[in-house]
Amino acid sequence: MRINLVFSLTFLLIISSCTNKPVEEGLTAKNGMVVSAREEASKIGVEILKKGGNAFDAMIATDLALAVSHQSAGNIGGGGFMVYRKANGETGALDYREKAPLSASKDMYLDKQGNVIKGLSLAGAMAIGVPGTIAGIFEVYEKFGSLPIETIFQPAIDLANKGIIVTKKQRDGIKSHIKYFKLVNKEKILFQEEINVGDTLRFPNLANTLDRIMKKGKDEFYKGETARKLVDFIKDNNGIISLEDLELYEAVWRDPIEFEYDNLKVISMSPPSSGGICLEQIMKMIEPYDIHDLAHNSLDYIKILVEAERRSFADRSYYLGDPDFVSIPKEQLVGKEYLLERMSSFSFDSPTPSHEISYGNVEILESDETTHYSIVDQFGNAIAVTTTLNGSYGSQLYCSELGFFLNNEMDDFSVKAGVPNYFGAQRFGREGNNINKVLALFSGQEKIPKDKRGLFLSAARSYIFNEIVSARVQQGNWNEFITGDVMMFNDSHSFFKTDSENTGIEKRLKDLDIHPTAILFGKGELESAQDMAVLEQKIIEQQNELAKGLIAFGLEQDRRAIRCQVKDLQWQFIAEQSVALQFSLNAGCYATAVLKELFEMD
Repeated sequence: MRINLVFSLTFLLIISSCTNKPVEEGLTAKNGMVVSAREEASKIGVEILKKGGNAFDAMIATDLALAVSHQSAGNIGGGGFMVYRKANGETGALDYREKAPLSASKDMYLDKQGNVIKGLSLAGAMAIGVPGTIAGIFEVYEKFGSLPIETIFQPAIDLANKGIIVTKKQRDGIKSHIKYFKLVNKEKILFQEEINVGDTLRFPNLANTLDRIMKKGKDEFYKGETARKLVDFIKDNNGIISLEDLELYEAVWRDPIEFEYDNLKVISMSPPSSGGICLEQIMKMIEPYDIHDLAHNSLDYIKILVEAERRSFADRSYYLGDPDFVSIPKEQLVGKEYLLERMSSFSFDSPTPSHEISYGNVEILESDETTHYSIVDQFGNAIAVTTTLNGSYGSQLYCSELGFFLNNEMDDFSVKAGVPNYFGAQRFGREGNNINKVLALFSGQEKIPKDKRGLFLSAARSYIFNEIVSARVQQGNWNEFITGDVMMFNDSHSFFKTDSENTGIEKRLKDLDIHPTAILFGKGELESAQDMAVLEQKIIEQQNELAKGLIAFGLEQDRRAIRCQVKDLQWQFIAEQSVALQFSLNAGCYATAVLKELFEMD
């Protein structure tokens, strides 16, 4: 499965009309402008414009120059987003963020006990996603480039050979990461040397890498000598990215998010970036308030912005994801009525309690880690680019032979439900939030319409059921008889109690005539006894709030088999990489559970 989940706020502001209020002007330019995190990169971008290049030519040159001069975030080992508006009004967006390797799996960062292996998704080769930067810049060049590729690439190659002057901020950043560089890299790297302000850092190996890519094109990075060296390096560091992963990588052109606010037209990045939709939500939520009458950063000004941002980010964590794999209800999320309802609980008098801010009811069937640059050319084209290694210096893994750091994009995935990753706890994830929401319902802090309560009550029962099944899996007895088990007949929902006197239980289990069960919690006494009752009671006590709430809402106790029999299994290869499966299951069993065991899938 190939997924890319990322967060960014890449956008353009296009003035479409003017207000009567005086506007304080900033820096202006007659023919074009390049704004980036490093002076060297901005100058190179400007020189490309002076040679007659357009904003897209300058984008590539600036991006490569940042890979040399700003290696904590600028990169060829990471990825990025680009949003553009051409002089003729045409808009578009390019997604070249990193993707998960083909052999990535949901549990790849967990030990045998299901616990998170600390740091595995953050540092080292296992944290690396398939890089997209080189694919992205060649997509841009093929579609919009005007100057020869040598003219665009050569300034960054020259910069890498000539070297950059270390700034204080750069020195401090490197110094703060040296301990991680030492921990992750097998051999001493350039950045572990004593580096002082004013020193010159040269990158001849990066210059050679860029020179090969300039002469041989995109395929050099994804199929050529550079690709082979990169894969060998990653494998030598116990990573899983393969040549196939590189060969299959493609940047994706997407439709940008566009909306109007206060006489401005905003063009922003579309999903998988969350920035565009979040920005539109926030701006539309604050639009009904006369924010122009509030002093900048005054208390009321901040209250409106913060409360809008809190609601948007709750929606972000629940509804947004990779559009290649997730259906995103964009039109509903930015709808006027929906956003008015989202802000209906806002008051200037007091902040909305955090437990009251969840995702909305939608029906659906900048930093040290990331760098941003913007370019406007003499032809009237404008671009905005966000590029990143994810964390500062990414995975901390530096390929000295090729001359660049590699990303740690894999930490953008949820490592495990309830376990925080780099960007904080997954408090609003789909699965976790259902439980949060039902707990709020049980405590009286949340009102859920009666027609929607069933979903959350079912989630609460299933959560307790899953905890019991998980405990038996860990004990290694989910497929065996334990004292006090309640057994369910294979072809019916009927069940019966067992004890040590029951004969033939093991044989019937082996023959799939009967199956062990676990409780679907509700009112009534436990049907289980002895060892099974002890286990179930322990889990119920651990989930006391859920248990009490289920009883209060009047749910009756029931049971469900903890294993299922796959019947009438048939399969047929319909293509080289495609197989058609056909099978039947008893009621209470789910096809997704079977498929998960057969294939690596979420």
